[in-house]
Amino acid sequence: MSTPTTAPASPLPYDPSVETPGKDEAEIEASILESMRRIRERTFRDYGHAVRSVHAKSHGLLQGEMRVLDGLPEVLAQGIFARPEAYPVALRLSTTPGDLLDDSVSTPRGMAIKVVGVEGDRLPGSEGDRTQDFVLVNGPAFQADAKTFAQNLKLLEKTTDRLDRTKKAVSAVSRGLETLIEAFGGESAKLKSLAGHPKTHILGETFFSQVPLRYGDYIAKVSVAPVSPELMALKDAPLDLKGNPDGLREAVVEFFRQHGGVWEVRVQLCTDLQTMPVEDATVAWPEDESPYIPVARISVPPQEAWSEGKAAAIDEGLSFSPWHGVEAHRPLGIIMRLRRRAYELSARDRATHNGHPISEPKALDRTLA
Repeated sequence: MSTPTTAPASPLPYDPSVETPGKDEAEIEASILESMRRIRERTFRDYGHAVRSVHAKSHGLLQGEMRVLDGLPEVLAQGIFARPEAYPVALRLSTTPGDLLDDSVSTPRGMAIKVVGVEGDRLPGSEGDRTQDFVLVNGPAFQADAKTFAQNLKLLEKTTDRLDRTKKAVSAVSRGLETLIEAFGGESAKLKSLAGHPKTHILGETFFSQVPLRYGDYIAKVSVAPVSPELMALKDAPLDLKGNPDGLREAVVEFFRQHGGVWEVRVQLCTDLQTMPVEDATVAWPEDESPYIPVARISVPPQEAWSEGKAAAIDEGLSFSPWHGVEAHRPLGIIMRLRRRAYELSARDRATHNGHPISEPKALDRTLA
C-alpha cells in the first residue's frame, strides 16, 4: 500500500488546553518512580553495572542521517521539519524490559532516535542543547492507561531478578495465544507486552511514538517505517532465537555489515480530539481519518552495528528522552509528562553508578560508524 502524501485539510491547532492533568497524577508518578528505582537497584545488584529502568538491552547502535523532505506543505513543514535540512542521527534498537533477558523471551521492541544539530526554543531541562529525541515502540498505541501502567510496573518489578526460565515459559504461552488471536484477525497488545511478541527480525518493524507531541502549530504522533527493499523484506520474517541469547543483536550486526537501510519518518496529525485523544494513550488514532504522512527519511550506511566503542558512546554516553528537544515538539499527555522525571532519574543513576558521564552531543563522532 502506498503512503499518502497529502496532509489532512483541517488539522487541529495546538493549544496548551489540550492537556488536562488528572488529580491523581502525582500519586501515579510517585508509584512509577519508586518501581523504576527498585528495578534499577535489583539489576545493578545482579549485573554490577547500572542499566536503564526500561529498554535496558540494546540490539543495534547505528549512525546515519535524517533528511527532511523538500516541498512539504505548510501543515507538515513544522518544527525541525520546517526546512529541507539534513541532520546526523544516532539510533538505538532495544527491547522493553529493564533487565537483560535472553532474546528467546520475546518482548516489544523499541527504536530511540537522537537528531543532532537542531535549532529552536528548547524544552525545560534541555536548555543549551541542540538535539531532538524520538522514543518509539513497535505498536501504534500504549499498552495501558497511566494508572494500570503503574500497577503493571509493580508486577514487573517483582519479576526483574527472577530466572529467565520463568519468563521463557510465559513468553512461549503468550506467543501461542497471540498466534490464535491473529488467526481470527485480531491482535493482543496486552499479550505482546507480557512477552508474547512473535520471534521476528527487529529490522522489519514499524515504530510509533504511541503518544502525541506538539508538531509546531499542530498536534501529531510520529512513526518510523522501513522503506528500503532489504529492510522491507524483513517484515514479519521469522528469526530462530533458540539457544542464542543475543540473536537479535547478531541479526542486526549481520544485516548492516552487508546492507544499508532507509526508514521513512511519518506524522499523523490530530484532526478530532474525540477520536484522537491527547491524554488517553491507549487509543490508536484512526488512520482513515488522518493517515501517517512522510516528512523525512533516515538513511543508515553499512556499518558495524554494535561494538564496544559504540556501546560506550551510545549505550553508556547517551540518554534518550522525548524531553530532549525543542518546544515545537513538546511531549503531550500524561504518559509523556510521567516520562520526564523517570528518564531523568534513570540517566542520573546510570552515570553515577557507572562513572560514565551522560551528556547531549553537539555533534556525532563519525569514527564510530
